[in-house]
Amino acid sequence: MFDTAVLPHKAETSNAVAECGWGRVIFGNSFADVNEFAEALREEEPNCRDIAIYITNPHVLLANAPHELFLDPSHTFRLRRDTYRPAETSPPVSIRALRPGLDVEEANRIFASRGMVEIRPEYFDEDLAEQGIIYLVAEDRHGTIVGVVMGVDHSFYLGESDKGSSLWCLAVDAQARQPGIGKALTRHLAEYFWSKGASYMDLTVMHDNEQAIGLYEGLGFGRIQSFTVKRKNTFNEKLFTGADVGTELNPYALIIVNEARRRGIHVEIIDEEGGIFRLSLGGRSIVCRESLSEMTSAVAMSIADNKEISRRVVAEAGVKVPDQVQWDGSREQIVDFLARNGAAVVKPTQGEQGRGISVDLRTVEEVETAIATAQRMASTVLLEEYFEGQDLRLVVINFRLVAAAIRKPASIAGNGRDSIIELIEAQSRRRQAATGGESRIPLDSETDRIIRAAGYTMEDILPEGQELQVRKTANLHTGGTIHDVTDSVHPELIDAAVAAAKAIDIPVVGIDLMVKSPNRPDYVFIEANERPGLANHEPQPTAQRFIDLLFPLSIPAEVRNARTKRKPKE
Repeated sequence: MFDTAVLPHKAETSNAVAECGWGRVIFGNSFADVNEFAEALREEEPNCRDIAIYITNPHVLLANAPHELFLDPSHTFRLRRDTYRPAETSPPVSIRALRPGLDVEEANRIFASRGMVEIRPEYFDEDLAEQGIIYLVAEDRHGTIVGVVMGVDHSFYLGESDKGSSLWCLAVDAQARQPGIGKALTRHLAEYFWSKGASYMDLTVMHDNEQAIGLYEGLGFGRIQSFTVKRKNTFNEKLFTGADVGTELNPYALIIVNEARRRGIHVEIIDEEGGIFRLSLGGRSIVCRESLSEMTSAVAMSIADNKEISRRVVAEAGVKVPDQVQWDGSREQIVDFLARNGAAVVKPTQGEQGRGISVDLRTVEEVETAIATAQRMASTVLLEEYFEGQDLRLVVINFRLVAAAIRKPASIAGNGRDSIIELIEAQSRRRQAATGGESRIPLDSETDRIIRAAGYTMEDILPEGQELQVRKTANLHTGGTIHDVTDSVHPELIDAAVAAAKAIDIPVVGIDLMVKSPNRPDYVFIEANERPGLANHEPQPTAQRFIDLLFPLSIPAEVRNARTKRKPKE
């Protein structure tokens, strides 16, 4: 249903354009000459994203530049002040104006993680209030920025009589645990504009973004019949090139397929559900399953797949490993192992995505329960020394570090109203939405054990502001979150990861270390993953380096020559 609200009338000013830091908002209702309108869109700067709104005759505009412009597949929604209803509860975060400096870095981190255009830092050198622009950020109780939104006051651009405003670039950190951050930012921005005399706030949202549309409709937004136009550029390519190949591919396969298509590499989907595809360029053809390709030998894959064998192989190469034994079926072995190490990790010899792994076990009974869980994944079970610290994943491609990230176990934040199981389910829904369905917190015996060890049950109400870790393993698939540390990881940790990759002789691998800190040299090797999820490490160029490895001739000649001259240290 369309809102019956009237679209903005003809502007008092001509050719109105708002500079936003990531690009420009071009007000279509301020252009009388369609040629000037098209020319304004042609002035889009590199690495920016301009958008033209309030276009009543898009067919006329597109006819002037059909090879340069396209009709954006977004809907326009409007929130009206006279029907707006304030929130009945306090927001889960504090909201304030963005400050230049570190706030901009944090906002850009969130934008980059969401595949959005980043803001030019120098944009904030000017007084944005004088331009009718405001950026807001949401902070959690630790002072960490977990969301950002931007707004434009239309009266600055369309004249005093225009009482409109618009919302842009709403983004919430995918790692945030608090529910309702997007709603809180949207409400705060609307109320800010109400205080300035605005009568409505508009926004655009992709037609298939059901989660966002549901959020806005729940706040009282109604759809209006308005169109938006953008310029055909690299950033917008997926919006005007038609349906993607393999639309049901998981994020780990899709990031590689998209990078291959950008380079003109032919993609043939073999099994969409399994993430299997063939890439071809010239006379070269390679079959992949996500980041596992034919370039990984069967021997290397079998070594990485077996945690006991991979530990022995990397230990021979000088990589530090924890104490580990294969469980022999006896209780006495468990007693001896706990006496020697204090705490244990139980894991199946084979498996991935954290399945069957239990961590920080300190009693014989806990170990025996964990062994029964692990045996559902593999008949052979390992007892491993528990190394307290942080879980560090290092992605090594062609024996060079490409990305490093600390993986944190799933945790929830209490709001004083919902039970722990309700908070877990809500957190899982957010994580699934942020990861294409790949991340969720299992409601299993391991989660229940950790919650009970903290003194709670699933039905308890977690106090407001109280944080509770509900898993010990940090795998993305069990609800863990990922925090990039590529630029700060200690050289010895890089050396250990590269040494492990070389020992296994595997060209693409995720090396997992337990560390005291990513910028300290202390570590122990945990395991090697022969099929690391490259999509988990954006904006690091994991997919680019993977395609470089598979098809080196797809790299521009000038880049290849520059790399040959540099010969970076491994």
